[in-house]
Amino acid sequence: MAVTAIYSAKGGVGKTTIAANLAWFSAIEGGHQTLLWDLDAAGGAGFLYNIEPKGKKAEGVFRQDRAPDELMWETGYPGLDLLPADDSLRQLDTQLTQIGKRRRLDRLTAKLEKEYDRIVLDCPPGVNEVSSQVLRAADIVIVPLPPSPLSHRAFDMVAKEIKRVGDKGPSILPVFSMVDQRRKLHREALAQEPKWPVLPYSSMVEQCAVRRQPVGAFARSSPPAEQFARLWQAIDRKLAKR
Repeated sequence: MAVTAIYSAKGGVGKTTIAANLAWFSAIEGGHQTLLWDLDAAGGAGFLYNIEPKGKKAEGVFRQDRAPDELMWETGYPGLDLLPADDSLRQLDTQLTQIGKRRRLDRLTAKLEKEYDRIVLDCPPGVNEVSSQVLRAADIVIVPLPPSPLSHRAFDMVAKEIKRVGDKGPSILPVFSMVDQRRKLHREALAQEPKWPVLPYSSMVEQCAVRRQPVGAFARSSPPAEQFARLWQAIDRKLAKR
């Protein structure tokens, strides 16, 4: 079992869309039993899979009042389950700090090893106790970066946090997100880092929120779907070398 975290210190970089699509490719094309775990109180991953959880609160998993499988949903896609978020996670940072269990998320994911080959974490933005626990639990961290002069600064911030985890910290993969090749600033940023994966800005990707489906489910042969497929294949290769 391996854990992939989609994480950024700031919001608005497309991390939820990336997480939802990578989880789909992991399950459908990678053949992995996959769990998409939404840690962001906004609940975007559930929305993109047309799942609106009610009743049981997600914070109970971290208090260990509830087992993760009590809150899981089948997405309707073979091999892909969702552990959705809700507004009870707004205080997750405070909650984790209060209980003083610095590896709670790591241990929770470890308990799922017999059920899943891959876990994809859709992480909330920010640098806090939640992000620290994500970096301890993850095997690889995907960092979405809109192309701009601030890209390296944002990437360096995450890399610095990973160093604090120590020698056993996850590997890191920066990804240019929401790229518009018509913009000179974007082209210049890509030229500076030609080896970083690129996910284009696309109306097809925006349709994920309208259709409430990953792009591979309704437009598998489209260029954005091909980009997500290649990104997941690169991630899977990295995980295979662990």
